[in-house]
Amino acid sequence: MAIKKYQAFKEFYPFYLSQHQNSTCRGLHYLGSFLVLVVFFYVLVTQQLLLLWLIPLFGYGFAWLGHYVFEKNKPATFLYPWYSFLGDWLMMYHFIIQIKPKK
Repeated sequence: MAIKKYQAFKEFYPFYLSQHQNSTCRGLHYLGSFLVLVVFFYVLVTQQLLLLWLIPLFGYGFAWLGHYVFEKNKPATFLYPWYSFLGDWLMMYHFIIQIKPKK
């Protein structure tokens, strides 16, 4: 099976959304992203740089749990790390402002 090469994020995002149909999976993404922000700002305020190791643990850990346990697929980040990173934040933005993303 050939892997599609996306040339732009706009092309990739509908694929990204198709990999996040399960609401629990999406919820785990939101939780992980929120915790990333909490840790990031906590580190900025306290200067406890050793806590930065929590960012990838929270950011990827919750998302990958959602994919493997609930969505039953492989995270898109393995093939498209930058687009997946952007997709996580755009999906969370849509959740926060309560706009259903277009497919």
